[in-house]
Amino acid sequence: MYKECANLEKVQLTILETSDVHGNIYPIQYGTNEPDDVGLGKIATLIKQERNENEHTILVENGDLIQGTPLTYHFARQQSDQANPMTILTNALHYDAGVFGNHEFNYGQTLLNQAVEESAYPWLSANILNENQEPFFGKPYIIKEIVPELRVAVLGLTTPYIPNWEQPEHIKGMIFEDAVVSAQKWVPYLKNEENADIVIVAYHGGFERDLDSGEPTETLTGENQGYQLCMEVDGIDVLLTGHQHRQIFGKSVNGVIVVQPGNNGIALGKVTLELEKRSTNWVCTKKRSELLSTSGVPADEDMLQKTLDYEKATQTWLDQPIGKINGDMLVHDPMEIRTADNPLIEFINRVQMDAAGVDISNTALFDNKAKGFPKNVTMRDVVSNYIYPNTLKVIRISGKDMKAALERSAAYFQADEDGGVKVNPAFSTPKPQHYNYDMWEGIDYLIDITQPEGKRVVKLQYHDEPVEDEEQYDVVMNNYRSGGGGEYPMYKGKPVIKDIPVDVSELIANYILKHQTIEPALNHNWKVIRG
Repeated sequence: MYKECANLEKVQLTILETSDVHGNIYPIQYGTNEPDDVGLGKIATLIKQERNENEHTILVENGDLIQGTPLTYHFARQQSDQANPMTILTNALHYDAGVFGNHEFNYGQTLLNQAVEESAYPWLSANILNENQEPFFGKPYIIKEIVPELRVAVLGLTTPYIPNWEQPEHIKGMIFEDAVVSAQKWVPYLKNEENADIVIVAYHGGFERDLDSGEPTETLTGENQGYQLCMEVDGIDVLLTGHQHRQIFGKSVNGVIVVQPGNNGIALGKVTLELEKRSTNWVCTKKRSELLSTSGVPADEDMLQKTLDYEKATQTWLDQPIGKINGDMLVHDPMEIRTADNPLIEFINRVQMDAAGVDISNTALFDNKAKGFPKNVTMRDVVSNYIYPNTLKVIRISGKDMKAALERSAAYFQADEDGGVKVNPAFSTPKPQHYNYDMWEGIDYLIDITQPEGKRVVKLQYHDEPVEDEEQYDVVMNNYRSGGGGEYPMYKGKPVIKDIPVDVSELIANYILKHQTIEPALNHNWKVIRG
């Protein structure tokens, strides 16, 4: 792919990225088993095509690999004495490096360390440190010599916001350094000490600013520092991103080519660099990024066969009947569910209250794909509706905290011109965040979306009495929210009254198994109104 001409050599380098695959291997939606353009099976076909067409390739897995589907949940809970199905495939596809995503930590350090040890490629993270300020997982970067004297570095970074979400025991002993600070140390080192001609930063994080204008597109929390990396760290040639589940290609920021391939294996990120050797230095003369869609791409059957036993065990587990619903607990309209009390959300809240022994709870309808519970409930229905491996915590908050949390949720809505309700773009762009709108049981409240944000909770009572700012209330919620995740800072640092280390999906299934027949309940304790 390269040739010599006097003192000139030319090389084309192809960089391939997967990110936020979230346990998807097979091209199906587990909730229905209907075909879908997702998964590593389809991505494998694209990877092999690209390698056949390009002599010099680097393949990077950019995080959130080992969690996200019933297959990976079933593996983590019932098959973890075997090899991780995700690393079986990434090994077979000969990845060059991996990066830690925030969801890598969801199942705890034992399972994560197992995945790292099983991988035939290094997992990189320069900014996850131990108490001695050294990389916790050992390897911050790799160097690939593409052709003689052409050295390409891949530096791994992870969003440092993880302690705001993850259970403390899952990240015990880890210090999450600011990604920009870490890059400012390592990129010059790669250039000056490792003599890297090209520096690729693989960052499990996204962009907090518009790529063209630089204007903030979300609250600047430090969760998504991609724009900062491009603007404040000299020497980066390529920035591979993820975490936000966006599809970004064909863009440069401050001369840094960027890419982000969505989620669930819907696309393969591709960056092409044209390199020339001038005297003793390699110079990048052209950069471009694109996304290769899996739409219509056949899955690689050889890859699917490698994890077929895991898939069969998962499907058998998913089809287990666990009980009946004597009424309607289906999702007919996600917005309707989010604007008035309904049997599905009330049921989940009541399961949480039953497990926690308290009488106030909140939960969310995580996405718009949730179908609710049909008359005959299986495990498939449970894990399709409660899609995260959350556990529960009871925390003690003040009435003032409760009001602030409700106002944060109330910001989910906007009044539309036709007298209806729509989703505030802050909760849908650049990434859908339906999971950050909570609905409560155990209190009575009204949200009036015609009022300004911050003043929309027009009624708030507990046991028929007004909630007082200084009063204390014990509330059960998932561990992500209890740590302040989703921009709920009022919960951070609050006393933990009870920790329930059982996945909520398991609690739901056990509740249905115990009672066998569920009678949907509806007490109309809350509503969203327009004036």
